[in-house]
Amino acid sequence: MSLIPGATQVFSVDQLSTGCAVIFLAKRVPASPKVFGEAQRLAIGQVLAELADEGWQLSVRAMFDPSVAEPMVFDTGFAHNIDLAGVFEAPSVTAALEGTVRLEAAGWNRRFDTEWLIGPRELSTVKGIGDPVDRPWGFVAFWEWNDARTAASPEERRRNDADCDIAFQADLDANINMTGRHRTDWMHGWQHLSIWEATSPELIDHAMYEHERVLDFRFTTSRHYVGRRRPLADFLATN
Repeated sequence: MSLIPGATQVFSVDQLSTGCAVIFLAKRVPASPKVFGEAQRLAIGQVLAELADEGWQLSVRAMFDPSVAEPMVFDTGFAHNIDLAGVFEAPSVTAALEGTVRLEAAGWNRRFDTEWLIGPRELSTVKGIGDPVDRPWGFVAFWEWNDARTAASPEERRRNDADCDIAFQADLDANINMTGRHRTDWMHGWQHLSIWEATSPELIDHAMYEHERVLDFRFTTSRHYVGRRRPLADFLATN
């Protein structure tokens, strides 16, 4: 698949990997211990441990710091109609598909009603500029190109991409981490995915004003989720 658009001053294709995002938007399903209990929780934990051994990164945090081993997700229930949004990165598309099947078979579908999305990495991660800080808040963004982009001339598209780079550079200057971009339209309605790590929801909100100023959303339709990082184990607990 060709990049749409390609690399920019902010995002690079120099370090493209074969990595593939496994995105899950999930709502906890109330269930009796007979449906989801300790056996299922342990089985899911075993699969997650196996995936880690096979080279999976089990959180957005691990995409920036591979030493982070604990599976982590974003708690989104305070603002959205899902309880959690998570993104793992598998070594390949095949591994991503097989991994979701293994998780479901272990009992995942007894705990969560899940929308799975899978997409290979296109653009590399970019770290925010500034002192090392904790960034416990996540911003998960899906988007697709709209009819306005289809109707635009090549020069209008290039100009829009350059304007958007201004906003993305402002995000980096605010010490926001960005995961680059994954391509999801080969099997989903949304065409792309990117995730940010930020220090606070207020910072994410402030960043959106700059994206609106440069008309970032002129050529896209988007869906966004905001959540606070938590261990996946918190959502798998049976009590």
